[in-house]
Amino acid sequence: MSAFWRTFCNRQPISKNERSKMDSHNKALNNNEDKMQMKKEITLLNGISLIVGNMIGSGIFVSPKGVLIYSASYGLSLLLWAIGGIFSMIGALCYAELGTSIIKSGASYAYILEAFGDFIAFIRLWSSLLIIEPSTQALIAITFANYIVQPIFSSCEPPYVAVRLLAAVCICFFTFVNCVHVKWGTRVQDLFTYGKVMALILIISVGLFKLSQGATENLSSSFENSATDPGLISLALYFALFSYSGWDTLNYVTEEIKNPERNLSLAIAISMPLVTIIYLLTNVAYYVVLDMPAILSSDAVAVTFGNEVLGYAKWIIPIAVAMSCCGGLNSSIMAASRLFYVGAREGHLPSSLNLIHVDNFTPVPALLFNGLMTLIYLLVEDIFILMNYFSFSYWFFVGLSIAGLIVLRFTQPDRPRPVKLSLFFPVVYCLCTLFLVIVPLYGATVDSLIGIGIALSGIPAYILGVYLPAEKRPRYFNQFSVKTTKWVQILCNCCLTDMDIEVEQKDSKAK
Repeated sequence: MSAFWRTFCNRQPISKNERSKMDSHNKALNNNEDKMQMKKEITLLNGISLIVGNMIGSGIFVSPKGVLIYSASYGLSLLLWAIGGIFSMIGALCYAELGTSIIKSGASYAYILEAFGDFIAFIRLWSSLLIIEPSTQALIAITFANYIVQPIFSSCEPPYVAVRLLAAVCICFFTFVNCVHVKWGTRVQDLFTYGKVMALILIISVGLFKLSQGATENLSSSFENSATDPGLISLALYFALFSYSGWDTLNYVTEEIKNPERNLSLAIAISMPLVTIIYLLTNVAYYVVLDMPAILSSDAVAVTFGNEVLGYAKWIIPIAVAMSCCGGLNSSIMAASRLFYVGAREGHLPSSLNLIHVDNFTPVPALLFNGLMTLIYLLVEDIFILMNYFSFSYWFFVGLSIAGLIVLRFTQPDRPRPVKLSLFFPVVYCLCTLFLVIVPLYGATVDSLIGIGIALSGIPAYILGVYLPAEKRPRYFNQFSVKTTKWVQILCNCCLTDMDIEVEQKDSKAK
């Protein structure tokens, strides 16, 4: 019962102070800023923290080994790190144009939907739901757990169950944080981003100090024995690009950015060069201190680096790396939940995911669904092999979304574009992505075919849940969907957003 009706029924006199509060409350309800929709609470600094925090996740601490294995030399590996940075920078600039012209959350899903329609967008969403997002988050959480427990089990392999349980606790904690309030998620993100950047600056400083003392023997003849096989070089580049993945994070939350036309592109312009420089200098520091056998035999390169040069302060590195993984996991959870939320809003996922909390304005059902999927993937023993499966699908759809930029230039030439690039950049990016998609079909055919099979497995789901009209779907299907949505609303204290209600009203008027 509202305050007004409770007061009326009790027949108690209303004081001036209470009446003033009621008047201000009624005005707030009529204010557009208090509509039932997710709020624009992400600032420029939050945006930079989201991009940097997701990019500098576990990749820089896991991928140096993968890049070095396939490149076979320090010189070629550093070159591939630089190429990965430039490649990602071009992609991020293209996303700056897409994100400022299509003001929708969901990143590549939203852009593919706008340029190519429902079917391809659904397949993109299905791939993310089934493998890309949960496996990425599970990988980051496992890396976090490994770095935490490794100092305790320094002389032996850490227990498998302990690592997975700790990873599960981490996933549940950050899911809870993002359910409570958007500001909680962004503040935690800012904190972990500052921590991880400081940790990498420490590694870089030690490496440059050693270099100034003449420790250059590891870098002499740096291109000797470099890999020449295109398949191996492509796989090495995949590992480098895995570390750079995350540059599209802010595009997943476009609708929650303050002044997105300005802050989205500016956050990308600041974050990309910063991360590229940090990555290059961090790898130089690794290579100055550690020889190739030491790096290739280590599952935690940063910890091995700390043990070699930091002495009694070596405990700093595992904690700092764990903080880095936490930041990457937090931003990934935030981005994935918005993807599933937007997918449900477009009718491509169950409507129970298209709900937000009535008080906190967070997509609680989408966050819980994402967390559950990630926990399931923790049961996969060799989760690292999943990188080869989803890399194919991930880069295919990223390339397709940037191809959508070219398509929209011709199909929607009058669309407002606060940021407008030369078509040279998206064309070059699409050609490079084509190379990254085709070469693994030769070098890792089975893994690539598995990735294609996972994506195409969404066709029956698309036909049943999207293509068929509601009246032609099985009755139990619709009943289950309605009941699930009802119970999710009750249990999570959620409701439809005003935006969704307005869309429904427009559709009913059109009919």
